[in-house]
Order: sequence, then structure tokens, then C-alpha cells
Amino acid sequence: MARIEFQNLAHAYRTRQDRKPATLDDYALQPMSMVWDDGGAYALLGPSGCGKSTLLNIVSGLVTPSEGRVLFDGRDVTNLGARERNIAQVFQFPVIYDTMSVFDNLAFPLRNRKLPPAEVKARVHEVAEILDMTRELGRKASNLSADAKQKISLGRGLVRKDVAAILFDEPLTVIDPHMKWILRRQLKKIHQQLKLTLIYVTHDQVEALTFADEVVVMTNGRVVQKGGPEALFLSPDHAFVGYFIGSPGMNLCPIALDADGVTIGAQRLQVDGTTLAALKGASGDLKLGIRPEFTRLSPGEAPGAVRAKLLRAQSLGNYQLVTADCDGHVFKAKVEPHVTLAEGPVWLHLAAPETVFFSNDERIGR
Repeated sequence: MARIEFQNLAHAYRTRQDRKPATLDDYALQPMSMVWDDGGAYALLGPSGCGKSTLLNIVSGLVTPSEGRVLFDGRDVTNLGARERNIAQVFQFPVIYDTMSVFDNLAFPLRNRKLPPAEVKARVHEVAEILDMTRELGRKASNLSADAKQKISLGRGLVRKDVAAILFDEPLTVIDPHMKWILRRQLKKIHQQLKLTLIYVTHDQVEALTFADEVVVMTNGRVVQKGGPEALFLSPDHAFVGYFIGSPGMNLCPIALDADGVTIGAQRLQVDGTTLAALKGASGDLKLGIRPEFTRLSPGEAPGAVRAKLLRAQSLGNYQLVTADCDGHVFKAKVEPHVTLAEGPVWLHLAAPETVFFSNDERIGR
């Protein structure tokens, strides 16, 4: 396994040697520096086109970055290909040999490296046991289901002990939901057992947050935050992280400042002195962010609350999802299932300890 380091890394697909990208928007991957520790489990999370596959392909050696360096254990591998980096990769669709047995598929990478038959057999059985595929070792791969074939692909990535890292490019896309849950558990167990460096690309926040020790959230070619599930949920560094993480995502609302304090639309929101001072020291567009889990309904006018109109309440079993309008800004709140609600005026408590504020989409006080 390897410690992977990115030094001033960036990539633009349309560049000439004599001309760098004119603006950050010209980059598929905006300049960044980051370290992934040996034996860590990392996820690249973001919507389609955010740059996560570009970064993964730079790690694997399929793409040479237009700027910066990639280091494996301190060794510069920027201009080396995938073979020279000793990388294993698992793709979105199973890459296996249908005419071979499961055993031969798993053994293929080891036999290709001329390992002794006894070592090949021992390693294949070890990986098959981890994947719960011991009984299928003698079966032809063509006779297996889609999820079983993808497990073979996972096994082909895991079977080699000498790889620097294993890269997963949305490997569970074609798997049914229940099997996804099982495979995610197995991947987590595999990481805990073997301490491999695993890098997982996905647009699914559940996959990322349940698989990785650290999640790298990306948007528009930029890394906006790297952290664990709790940090991403409670302390988003960027408004996009607040919006993208959570179900539903964070309530985001523009605010303004006047001589007397904070306003939302035509209403005043009472905040504490420390928060007000931080907001006055910021510049640019200001936003309030609060998650539906922390948005409370007040029985009446109260400090830190604003008047809103209840639009609807949806019962989702263990909670009600309330949607309300505050001067043209929509907020969602998760409310106890037994609370009786009717359309009309309500008070939303928005100045909570969990409320965060953003300036030009960057969290204030980070």
C-alpha cells in the first residue's frame, strides 16, 4: 500500500504548452494539494462532471495532470503509467473472463506475475472466503448473477498483496439496493481486515459516508471539503457540502445586514453578538444554513425565530417533513410524528447552535 500525495495538482483538458487556463472555470480539476495516508479508505463524492473521475484517473496513471505532481510514498509517479504504479482498479461494470471459473478469474492476476501455485491457491481461497464466494470457486463466471460478477471484480482487485492502492469507480451502480448494502459492509470489513489503501468514486452520499474514513466532496472541478461524516454534516466548509450532504439537504437562505442586525426578507432574525460581529466582518453574499434536523417550530414569536407559512407536512414514518415559506424562501424541518399541523402561519426557530453562516458560499469562522 502507499501514501498518496498531491502537490499543487490541477488538470485542464484543453491547454497548450504556451498557455495556461485563463480562469478556474477552464480547469476540469482546480489546483489543490492533499495527502491520503497509507491504509486509509477515501471516497470522492460529487455530482456528474465535478472532477472526481479526472482525479481518479490521475491517481491511476490514465491521465497525466497538466500541473503539479503525484507522489506515492514520496516517489514522483506523475509521468508513470498505470502498470508502473502498481494500481488495481474496479470499474462500474464487471471486468471478468466469462469463460473462466471463479477460481481462475481470481487467480489470473497472480499467475500473470508468476507466483507459485501453492501461493496462488492460498491467496484465492483467502479472498473468496472474505467475499463469501468459496462455494462458487468452481463455477463458470458466465453462470453467475450481476452482483456475483462484480464480487469477482472486487476479488481481482483484492487478491494482489503488492498493490499501491485499489481504486473503485462507482462499482455498485448496477447492483440492486439490498446487495449494495451487503457489498458495502463487505468492503468495510475487508478494509478493516487487510488495511488496504482504498479510493472509492461515487455520486451516492450513502455509499461514500458508510464506506470511507474520509470523504472528499467535489463540485465544479474543485475540492470543497475533506472530512469524516460528522464534520461534513455538522460543519460544512462550503454551502454546496451543506446542500449535497443530507436528505433533504441543508436549508440555505440569503440574509442581509442593516444597522440593527440580520434580516431575512422583510423580517429580522435575532442572533447573538458574536455571530453578528462575525457577519459584519465578512464580505460578499451572506447565507444562513440550518439542517432540517435542527429547524424547530416555535409555538409563537420567540428570540431567533421568524414567521413563515406552513405549506405542507409529509408523514414519513418516524418523522414529519414540514415545508414552510418565509418571505419567499423555502425551509424544510423534520418534526416529531405525533405533532398536529395545519396549513397557515408558523414560527421557525433558525438561530440555533447548529446554524452556520456562509460568505460567498464559504463558511464563516472555519
